[in-house]
Amino acid sequence: MSVAYAYDHAPSPCGSLRLRLGLADALLRQSGALYLTAERALIVADLHLEKGSAYAARGQMLPPYDTRETLRRLAAEVEALSPATVILLGDTFHDRASEGRLAPDDAERLRDLARGRTLIWVIGNHDADGPRALPGQIADELTLLGLTLRHEPQAGLQPGEVAGHLHPAARVRATRGSIRRRCFITDGERMILPAFGAYAGGLNVLDAAFAGLFARGPIIGALGSSRVHAVGWRSLGPD
Repeated sequence: MSVAYAYDHAPSPCGSLRLRLGLADALLRQSGALYLTAERALIVADLHLEKGSAYAARGQMLPPYDTRETLRRLAAEVEALSPATVILLGDTFHDRASEGRLAPDDAERLRDLARGRTLIWVIGNHDADGPRALPGQIADELTLLGLTLRHEPQAGLQPGEVAGHLHPAARVRATRGSIRRRCFITDGERMILPAFGAYAGGLNVLDAAFAGLFARGPIIGALGSSRVHAVGWRSLGPD
């Protein structure tokens, strides 16, 4: 299957890259979210909510605003797209105690996601129990438009898989140096989403963790300041 794409000229800062993923029409959003247009499904991975407070408990003080910023960006996507379904693709919380550390306003923002739409929590390795007091359905994985949505990519070729977990990032070489960006990575049959969380970080797509996951040379959807940029494999470099 070839990778076909064309830019969707959405207003800044939500410029999207449109492509076919399996049999589904998909938008790769500048925010790092994936939107399946036919199902009106908004998918985000690796929010790692309350990572800042987890680090603070261990004595590493970070500004405690990561959850607020992550949920602000997610709410902006919901407002822009009016999805029928929101899918949280695992590691939504940074640890199993994160839900209890949520500020009341942030917990209410999460409840807002379930109002008037379906909210699905796919569990990950950081939040294997799922939410305890928040609304929504909990799933190990789910199937949508012929795609299998799960948190952690399985080894080998898995056509139709959409996953997170690896936090892909790309160092893109240019004439005057390089720039490092979070990114989508896909060959048109399989996709790994960037981490959506403000403090989630990223792993270079040239890392061995990505080896053998794609049947052919994938493309990168690098998250720019105003749109997603399609980048070929030969333009990438190590960290």
